Amino acid sequence: MSSSFFCKDCGFETNVWSGKCPSCEAWSSFAETTRITGKKSKDKEKSLFSDKIELIPLSQVKIGQNIREKTGINEFDTVLGGGIVSGMSALIGGEPGIGKSTIMLQIASKIASKGKKILYASGEESSEQIHLRSKRLNILSDDILLYCSNDAEAIFNQIKNINPDIVIIDSIQSVYLANLDNFPGSITQIRECATLFTQIAKKMNIPIFMIGHINKDGMIAGPKILEHIVDTVMYFEGELSNQFKMLRTTKNRFGSTNEIGLFEMTDAGLREVANPSELFIEHSKSFPGTAISCVIEGSRAFLIEVQALVSPTTYGNAQRVSVGFDQKRLSLLLAVIEKHIGFSMKEYDVFINFSGGMKIHDTSADLAIITTILSSLRDMIIPEKTIFIGEVGLNGDIRNVSQLEKRLKEAVKLGYQNVYFPENNSVVLKNDKNKKYIQHFKVSSVKEMIGAMI
Repeated sequence: MSSSFFCKDCGFETNVWSGKCPSCEAWSSFAETTRITGKKSKDKEKSLFSDKIELIPLSQVKIGQNIREKTGINEFDTVLGGGIVSGMSALIGGEPGIGKSTIMLQIASKIASKGKKILYASGEESSEQIHLRSKRLNILSDDILLYCSNDAEAIFNQIKNINPDIVIIDSIQSVYLANLDNFPGSITQIRECATLFTQIAKKMNIPIFMIGHINKDGMIAGPKILEHIVDTVMYFEGELSNQFKMLRTTKNRFGSTNEIGLFEMTDAGLREVANPSELFIEHSKSFPGTAISCVIEGSRAFLIEVQALVSPTTYGNAQRVSVGFDQKRLSLLLAVIEKHIGFSMKEYDVFINFSGGMKIHDTSADLAIITTILSSLRDMIIPEKTIFIGEVGLNGDIRNVSQLEKRLKEAVKLGYQNVYFPENNSVVLKNDKNKKYIQHFKVSSVKEMIGAMI
């Protein structure tokens, strides 16, 4: 064995330490690791997979009929792109206690109910601890086989012996390879163990899910190359004190990375949220500083409530705080208000929050954010059953948004009658089957929108 250094961001490897990665130009990203050399390690690798690999013409590759396996949890299937793919390796990360082990145990129960075998390998919890959780979730199945061990090769031997339909590793940071001198959780162990399980998934055509811890930066602990090894990377998002959780993909070789799954944490485990619009909107009396927008996350549209609090600052510099929204974009929208509407925001603290602990990346909520800021500033109540859809440019213009018809359909379904949206957005407004109507206001700039409201 010999020491080498590799970049935690891009995986670039070198024999000497450097302050700056020559590949991705990241600073202080090099970490020391152990390079495996010698005949022993090569023979060990050959013993794991001794079959010859044959050359196959691309046109003659055979694909199984049941290439995707439905888990029975629609939100999870949507995030994966339609279900579990045979031979896939997936990594799921999130804060401790957010529900990673819970969702995987629920998925194991759904698939085991179809008569399939699940191998649940845990290097962190004992079988008694897992049994207590499964009892709380009302999951007791003889087809879910527990194997509590940290030894990656022992887990591999169990996979060969029982040939399960799905394997769950909890967690990738807790397992280790005995032929490496590094301790479990080190960069080398995480990288080599993830490579081993990915090879097992491809060679034996078995889907393998690996649960991963995250570091203080919110990224999965270990080298960045870990995310390059697997096929799919998923993150659980949401505050631990909030019952709503969001499952989002950042990498998916078998589907889109734009889809999200919404769950609610209950005493009986994670429950799917079928209609998020009704949960993220307060239907009580309207108050100043509250507006409604319709955002697109993946293939679904749902309404979201935006809250703003604008108060005179008591410090030298005004505070800009946003929860669930990019703070730099908030500063951009405040600059638009000052320049094109004429309200000075330098003397006010501005706080923005999205209901339900949601994190919004859709810029179509810009118009609602500006409206709710002005509503709080002027102590003005926005008319009920009104939503605002539109991206705001630097010159104060309201730009077109995608899938406007889907957004309007969601608004009509929940009884919203007034919609402000960009003037140039081409959309065909039709009455729905219940003969409900929607009144629309086409606006071209934020100044025109404020004038229309007043």
